[in-house]
Amino acid sequence: MTLNDSVKEHGKFRLEIEQAITLSNREVMNNILPPVNRKTVLPFAIAVARLRGEYLKAAFALGAGGRSEAPVEAELKTLRKHREAYEEGVAAFEALMRAIDRGYIELDDAKPDAKKTPAKPA
Repeated sequence: MTLNDSVKEHGKFRLEIEQAITLSNREVMNNILPPVNRKTVLPFAIAVARLRGEYLKAAFALGAGGRSEAPVEAELKTLRKHREAYEEGVAAFEALMRAIDRGYIELDDAKPDAKKTPAKPA
């Protein structure tokens, strides 16, 4: 086998695996996720925004009232809890966007709507 044949074979193998991964992800995700559309994704994004807000609120509380002493362990624990929750929310949202970008998730908005009437020719 020549080097050129080997490169072609590896390329073919990689393409076949990528196609199988895409099909597997589509089958799994489209069977377990709710419909993915503007109505379902926007509340998810808003939930992540709330997590971000709670995290930043906890951070601002550390210096509330012009306080100059270092935060106590309980305050840092609260801040950490909010940061972790926010980071998990961001990671989940990024995973959704990555899955959409890779074509793993069928967008409900993109499905043809049987109720819509076709446009009349001009």
